[in-house]
Amino acid sequence: MTAFDLGGRVAVVTGGAGTLGLAMARGLAQAGAKVALLSRRAEAIEAAAEDLRRSGFEALGVSADVLDPTSLAVAAERVEAAWGRCDILLTAAGGNRPDAIVFGERDLFGLTPEAFREVVALNLDGTLLSVQAFAPAMVRAGRGSVITISSMAAQKPLSRVLGYGAAKAGVDNLTRWLAVHLAQSYGEGLRVNAIAPGFFVGEQNRALLLGPDGQPTERGASILRNTPMGRFGDPDDLAGTAVWLASDASRFVTGVVVPVDGGYAAFGGV
Repeated sequence: MTAFDLGGRVAVVTGGAGTLGLAMARGLAQAGAKVALLSRRAEAIEAAAEDLRRSGFEALGVSADVLDPTSLAVAAERVEAAWGRCDILLTAAGGNRPDAIVFGERDLFGLTPEAFREVVALNLDGTLLSVQAFAPAMVRAGRGSVITISSMAAQKPLSRVLGYGAAKAGVDNLTRWLAVHLAQSYGEGLRVNAIAPGFFVGEQNRALLLGPDGQPTERGASILRNTPMGRFGDPDDLAGTAVWLASDASRFVTGVVVPVDGGYAAFGGV
């Protein structure tokens, strides 16, 4: 057994049917964890869980809405009924929506309060509600690791994604607040950290970053010029950081936001 071993532990991954959530869930499973995947999309989440099971891992697909406390409570009960515990929570549920993007005909003054609030709710409220549902099991056990998902949009203001960036900046602050509160209130065994992915090609942003021919769009090319490693992230690039933060290898680490971005956050552009 090594400090990175997750054998015997149970991980819950919200947004587990998404490209990045599933990649991190697979990394946790490869390190030995049993993994419960959560998503509103019942068929997609069961397909994702079956994909992990075909690879020989223990996985459970659970349909749940991170903005519905009742739905999350039922999901938490199902995980505990199946495996008796929750040691790791990774909150990968999030994203943007077309009517919340400030671009083209929709300028700043055309952004509706409803669109802004819904993006903030999904990314920020959904993170907090997930912690409220699954962290009590960690409190009872006296140990556990919460891993939230931030973004480069929280590190540097990015054009177009006003609501998303504001929400992810809130996630950073929430992560630090929870890290302090849980450790001081319930003991050093409870930790909260964040991963801030750089630019990864996924379901929601593919058309924004790549053209039909697979070549970078103008925005994609700009991102690559400002990423010292000169490429987009591969979803598997996130797995190692997730395993580190979930495991005893990071047992004295709490309240940090770890960029996994090919150097984007460090680069000044010249």
